[in-house]
Amino acid sequence: MVIRTQPLTVKAFAPYGDVLDCAGSPDKLINEGMCSRFHDRAELDFEDGRAGVSIFHAVPRALPYDLTLLERHPLGSQTFIPMSFDPFLVIVAQDLGNKPGKVTAFLSAPGQAINFHKGTWHGVLTPLAAPGLFAVVDRIGDGANLEEFRLDKPVMIERG
Repeated sequence: MVIRTQPLTVKAFAPYGDVLDCAGSPDKLINEGMCSRFHDRAELDFEDGRAGVSIFHAVPRALPYDLTLLERHPLGSQTFIPMSFDPFLVIVAQDLGNKPGKVTAFLSAPGQAINFHKGTWHGVLTPLAAPGLFAVVDRIGDGANLEEFRLDKPVMIERG
């Protein structure tokens, strides 16, 4: 199976989570008018835990990319904020109960970040360029907050 990437847009990504970017007009100007605030761009959702900020350093991948593993976090949302202006691959899948369904792939634009809704099946962090550094906001707490699903056959992701 081959999936082609599509641009990461608020509307297309809405079933899976939030797109964080500076699109549109800022909600307000702060810092003596020198900083635009684009307010409350992600809905963080955690059960029995707290929000934590971690730094991930992922090995860059290339397109075409063979998707072999999907995961989800049933107890909390997860936000990926790139620490560079390089695009990255965002892979999601419909939820068919206890397993993922149809796969969709997005290619971010420079300056975009994403927040996966709680329980969303998604691919692993997939930068397409070095350094592959991301700030990650997710749930810190007790309990099993990671489910992995290894695909029987890889899904090839190609640039759209």
